[in-house]
Amino acid sequence: MTKTITTIWDPAAHLTTADDVAAYLEAALQDGDPQLVAAALGDIARAKGMSQIAREAGLGRESLYKSLSSSGNPELATVLKVISALGLQLHVSATDNAKMAV
Repeated sequence: MTKTITTIWDPAAHLTTADDVAAYLEAALQDGDPQLVAAALGDIARAKGMSQIAREAGLGRESLYKSLSSSGNPELATVLKVISALGLQLHVSATDNAKMAV
């Protein structure tokens, strides 16, 4: 019987292109879970270098690690700063069932 060896999968190791990053964050946003979005931003920041992203966002590295963990709850201002520091843009579009009040 052969032994199966498992390793921990780290998404940050696979976020190597801008398209990978955009697709990963888009999937987290579509899920709608705020903690998943925070964790995805954390994975992306780790892939690009947490210290560099913290510096560019004007935030402390340790507080950024905490905010962007799966148990973190970052403020919207933090999310927007990190998105900008990552070289990303946030876009909004109407859903198919969006209704306009008249």
